[in-house]
Amino acid sequence: MRAIVIDDERLARKELINLLNQLESVEVVGEAVNVDDAKDKIEQLNPDVIFLDIQMPEKTGFDLLEELDNVPHVIFTTAYDEYALKAFQVNALDYLLKPIEPKRLEEALIKLQGKIDGFTKSEDSQSPNNQKKLTLDDQVFVKDGDRCWFVRLSNVRLFESDGNYIKVYFDNFKPMIHKSLNALDERLDEKSFFRASRKHIINLGWVEGIEPWFNGGLVVTLRGGDRIEVSRRQAARFKEMMSL
Repeated sequence: MRAIVIDDERLARKELINLLNQLESVEVVGEAVNVDDAKDKIEQLNPDVIFLDIQMPEKTGFDLLEELDNVPHVIFTTAYDEYALKAFQVNALDYLLKPIEPKRLEEALIKLQGKIDGFTKSEDSQSPNNQKKLTLDDQVFVKDGDRCWFVRLSNVRLFESDGNYIKVYFDNFKPMIHKSLNALDERLDEKSFFRASRKHIINLGWVEGIEPWFNGGLVVTLRGGDRIEVSRRQAARFKEMMSL
């Protein structure tokens, strides 16, 4: 597993790297001293996991997650336990208190290995920059105001365009993210997500019912009751994709 250690304290970075270097299951491919440095390293090195300090100058670890397009697995490392609730609200894999105990570190890595072994991520080799397509098993960071989530895409039933923002529907939440629906559509795996109209992308796994609509269109009902109109043009594509 490829790892990056992100901490503004040099001694803390070195101590953690020394612990990780003693383990065969992980390779430290880089280290970073702040959010901007970390963002560059993550984009260059594409790690499986980041060990992320929370309190850093100017920007926090939570700010870093908000700025990333593709978030690796996250294990927080901090001297403060008051951030634990917020860390798990963004679905961090683990939360290690400094000084980090070798046994707790090994437990976190075992949990991480289980996550990696549990699913594979497909790559779209034809896309620009060789970016990975986001599949149902991927997790995405969502921040709306003071609230944060780290959501598995299989739990997201609907994306809805709202001006310059996208409303993300999962559980009972509908947070807004600053992104265009076109940009998101290019990143999502078309086997799992369908562009129903100019305003909506639906998770095909959540489709519960389909009925004809005006002018050759369709209305799709999702589990939970959301009803989404599929434009005539997209309805023809939908029928072609989903028919035997």
